[in-house]
Amino acid sequence: MPAKTREVAPGPGPRQVRTEAGELLEVPQDWTLLPPGDAALTRRVKKAGPTWTVKQRRGRKSFSLGLWAPSKHIAALRSELELERAKPEYARKLEAGRQRRAVAQADYADEFELEILSFLNFAPRHAGLARRLAAAISAHAVPVGSGTVARTKRIPIERRAEAATIAWLRHQTTGYDSLTIPRVKGMRREVRRLLAQRSRELLERYRRGQVVDPRSCPLERGLAAVAAESEPDDLL
Repeated sequence: MPAKTREVAPGPGPRQVRTEAGELLEVPQDWTLLPPGDAALTRRVKKAGPTWTVKQRRGRKSFSLGLWAPSKHIAALRSELELERAKPEYARKLEAGRQRRAVAQADYADEFELEILSFLNFAPRHAGLARRLAAAISAHAVPVGSGTVARTKRIPIERRAEAATIAWLRHQTTGYDSLTIPRVKGMRREVRRLLAQRSRELLERYRRGQVVDPRSCPLERGLAAVAAESEPDDLL
């Protein structure tokens, strides 16, 4: 049984887990729980096998609590990794990787902002507003770890840009964040669908080139709110 790699849930005891079938298992005495946080070590321990990855579900998401694996595997691979990390070439490799990711991130941010501009498709009189809006949405959605739709690869970038725009409008130009939505299945999705429809209708005004007073413009108010949130506190 310990020789089989599994994905499990936490059990009632500190060294107990439950399988997907609900079976309660005792963790082998010579195994140790490797907490999450060191991706390189985790990958190596998994490759060495066997392991039991502990995941806890919260709503529709699951979170890793670490993985159980033979103590000798974890100790040996941790020592091996520490020796590698102490070498100068490892630091150079790490820095080169950071630079590559930074360049890729900057390129993606530029591409994503252009896709948002394309989706907005505002009339020339609102071109300046469109650029500021695209920049604000991209700045919110693109950063690594933002957890937004911009980070997914499951849908084309043009759909990501559209979804990120609608999400930004929902939070910045509607009362969504202060709504009390009944805990009824499908209700939140329906509310979001209705607000998305309103957001699309709002965008059409700018696409048609309608004159909009900046003082009452929902988009300008949303941008102002975002700018106010990002301003540093006055320490004087």
